[in-house]
Amino acid sequence: MRKSQRGVTMIGWILLLIPVGVLVYAGIRLAPVYINYYRVVEALKQQATESKDDAQINPELVRRSLERRFDVEYVDHPAAKDIDIHRDGDHWVAVADYEDLAPLFGNVSILVQFHNQVDLQ
Repeated sequence: MRKSQRGVTMIGWILLLIPVGVLVYAGIRLAPVYINYYRVVEALKQQATESKDDAQINPELVRRSLERRFDVEYVDHPAAKDIDIHRDGDHWVAVADYEDLAPLFGNVSILVQFHNQVDLQ
Protein backbone atom coordinates (compact mmCIF):
# COMPACT_ATOMS: atom_id res chain seq x y z
CA MET A 1 0.00 0.00 0.00
CA ARG A 2 1.34 3.35 -1.05
CA LYS A 3 1.19 6.40 1.19
CA SER A 4 1.11 9.80 -0.42
CA GLN A 5 1.69 13.02 1.37
CA ARG A 6 -1.31 15.32 1.48
CA GLY A 7 -1.44 18.95 2.54
CA VAL A 8 1.19 21.39 3.65
CA THR A 9 3.69 20.63 6.38
CA MET A 10 4.20 22.80 9.43
CA ILE A 11 7.39 24.30 7.97
CA GLY A 12 5.47 25.05 4.78
CA TRP A 13 2.80 26.90 6.76
CA ILE A 14 5.42 28.92 8.62
CA LEU A 15 7.17 29.87 5.37
CA LEU A 16 3.82 30.86 3.92
CA LEU A 17 2.55 32.86 6.91
CA ILE A 18 5.69 34.92 7.62
CA PRO A 19 5.50 37.05 4.43
CA VAL A 20 1.73 37.38 4.80
CA GLY A 21 2.18 38.48 8.42
CA VAL A 22 4.80 41.07 7.46
CA LEU A 23 2.50 42.49 4.76
CA VAL A 24 -0.45 42.68 7.17
CA TYR A 25 1.74 44.39 9.77
CA ALA A 26 2.98 46.89 7.16
CA GLY A 27 -0.62 47.64 6.21
CA ILE A 28 -1.49 48.25 9.86
CA ARG A 29 1.47 50.63 10.23
CA LEU A 30 0.59 52.47 6.98
CA ALA A 31 -3.11 52.95 7.79
CA PRO A 32 -2.63 56.04 10.04
CA VAL A 33 -0.34 57.65 7.44
CA TYR A 34 -2.97 57.29 4.71
CA ILE A 35 -5.81 58.39 7.02
CA ASN A 36 -3.80 61.55 7.73
CA TYR A 37 -3.29 62.09 3.99
CA TYR A 38 -7.01 61.79 3.27
CA ARG A 39 -7.67 64.36 6.01
CA VAL A 40 -5.22 66.73 4.31
CA VAL A 41 -6.93 66.17 0.95
CA GLU A 42 -10.36 66.82 2.46
CA ALA A 43 -9.17 70.02 4.18
CA LEU A 44 -7.69 71.28 0.90
CA LYS A 45 -10.91 70.49 -0.99
CA GLN A 46 -12.98 72.32 1.62
CA GLN A 47 -10.62 75.27 1.43
CA ALA A 48 -10.91 75.30 -2.36
CA THR A 49 -14.72 75.40 -2.27
CA GLU A 50 -14.63 78.15 0.38
CA SER A 51 -12.06 80.17 -1.56
CA LYS A 52 -14.04 80.01 -4.81
CA ASP A 53 -16.69 82.16 -3.10
CA ASP A 54 -14.15 84.86 -2.19
CA ALA A 55 -13.24 87.51 -4.72
CA GLN A 56 -9.71 88.03 -3.38
CA ILE A 57 -7.31 85.31 -2.26
CA ASN A 58 -4.83 86.15 0.46
CA PRO A 59 -2.27 83.37 0.97
CA GLU A 60 -1.84 84.21 4.66
CA LEU A 61 -5.60 84.02 5.31
CA VAL A 62 -5.79 80.72 3.41
CA ARG A 63 -2.91 79.37 5.47
CA ARG A 64 -4.61 80.40 8.74
CA SER A 65 -7.85 78.80 7.60
CA LEU A 66 -5.97 75.60 6.72
CA GLU A 67 -4.31 75.65 10.13
CA ARG A 68 -7.72 75.75 11.82
CA ARG A 69 -8.97 72.92 9.59
CA PHE A 70 -5.88 70.84 10.37
CA ASP A 71 -6.46 71.41 14.10
CA VAL A 72 -10.08 70.28 13.86
CA GLU A 73 -9.24 67.25 11.72
CA TYR A 74 -6.20 66.27 13.87
CA VAL A 75 -3.78 66.46 10.94
CA ASP A 76 -0.32 65.62 12.26
CA HIS A 77 1.77 66.15 9.19
CA PRO A 78 2.29 68.50 7.24
CA ALA A 79 1.87 71.77 9.09
CA ALA A 80 -0.23 74.48 7.44
CA LYS A 81 2.94 76.54 6.87
CA ASP A 82 4.31 73.67 4.73
CA ILE A 83 1.44 73.96 2.23
CA ASP A 84 2.63 75.91 -0.82
CA ILE A 85 0.09 78.56 -1.87
CA HIS A 86 1.07 80.38 -5.04
CA ARG A 87 -0.31 81.94 -8.18
CA ASP A 88 -0.27 79.71 -11.25
CA GLY A 89 -1.13 81.89 -14.21
CA ASP A 90 -4.46 83.57 -13.52
CA HIS A 91 -5.52 81.44 -10.54
CA TRP A 92 -4.24 80.43 -7.10
CA VAL A 93 -3.25 76.87 -6.21
CA ALA A 94 -2.48 75.13 -2.94
CA VAL A 95 0.01 72.26 -3.13
CA ALA A 96 0.60 69.71 -0.40
CA ASP A 97 3.83 67.94 -1.33
CA TYR A 98 5.34 66.03 1.59
CA GLU A 99 6.77 62.74 2.81
CA ASP A 100 5.73 60.67 5.80
CA LEU A 101 7.54 57.84 7.53
CA ALA A 102 5.89 54.69 8.92
CA PRO A 103 8.24 52.72 11.20
CA LEU A 104 8.04 48.94 10.82
CA PHE A 105 10.48 47.24 13.16
CA GLY A 106 13.99 48.03 14.34
CA ASN A 107 15.57 50.46 11.92
CA VAL A 108 13.28 49.52 9.02
CA SER A 109 10.69 52.10 7.96
CA ILE A 110 8.45 52.79 4.98
CA LEU A 111 8.74 56.21 3.34
CA VAL A 112 5.57 57.41 1.59
CA GLN A 113 5.51 60.47 -0.69
CA PHE A 114 2.29 62.45 -1.13
CA HIS A 115 1.34 65.15 -3.62
CA ASN A 116 -2.00 66.89 -3.87
CA GLN A 117 -2.85 70.11 -5.68
CA VAL A 118 -6.13 72.06 -5.64
CA ASP A 119 -7.19 75.20 -7.49
CA LEU A 120 -8.33 77.87 -5.09
CA GLN A 121 -9.88 80.22 -7.63
